[in-house]
Amino acid sequence: MASIDLNADLGEGFGRWRLTDDEGLLSVVTSANVACGFHAGDPVTMRRVCETAAERGVRIGAQVSYRDLAGFGRRAMDVPRAELAAEVAYQIGALEVFARAAGARVSYVKPHGALYHRVVRDEEQAGAVVEGVLLAGTALPVLGLPGSRLLELAGEAGLGAVAEAFADRAYTDEGTLVPRDRDGAVVADPESVVERSLGLASSGTVRSHTGAVVGVRARSLCLHGDTPGAVELARRVRERLTASGVRVEAFA
Repeated sequence: MASIDLNADLGEGFGRWRLTDDEGLLSVVTSANVACGFHAGDPVTMRRVCETAAERGVRIGAQVSYRDLAGFGRRAMDVPRAELAAEVAYQIGALEVFARAAGARVSYVKPHGALYHRVVRDEEQAGAVVEGVLLAGTALPVLGLPGSRLLELAGEAGLGAVAEAFADRAYTDEGTLVPRDRDGAVVADPESVVERSLGLASSGTVRSHTGAVVGVRARSLCLHGDTPGAVELARRVRERLTASGVRVEAFA
């Protein structure tokens, strides 16, 4: 039986402002990518999400990013390797405090936004993320795009390298994500997202933006928490996967 992890970006608010329906999504997903304060998130939000995740048996992951609250972590930045490694470690450590207080632990690391895309090919920035994970005193698995430099370096460093796919993002013919500033980068039609989820989980394939069939072998499937109607969409995806014989569970 095929199996897949469902993850979502959570805790993406700041102060009185909230973006994601954390309560709703934590009733559906198996892994939670929690914003650690650099692109979104604050101590109160981080604590709340960790407590709810722990109560529901959802795995907690540190979603690390460039220091870019104003740009939601989606602006390209050039950060020196040593500085980025320290900032990655800092974010993991901050979330670990709240995870432990909730009776859980941080279980994995996933870059966010511009950093996520940068480490697909950038050796130095990918190395900085891996260095930051190790600097935090952990040997946590790292989520990333299949074939990315990040996952290659993570594996070489003895960390788990978990390939991830996106049901609600358009793919290029090369298996990378279409940049968000291009038309059609985000798949908006709910039924299309559900069908793409099933294809990714059962056959490891997805249609690219040109219509080509692209192989995307992944152990985790991301559903963006800031998508309109994200909770209902996540429920539909999980129900379709289960009905089709796909086991939905956190990655090992």
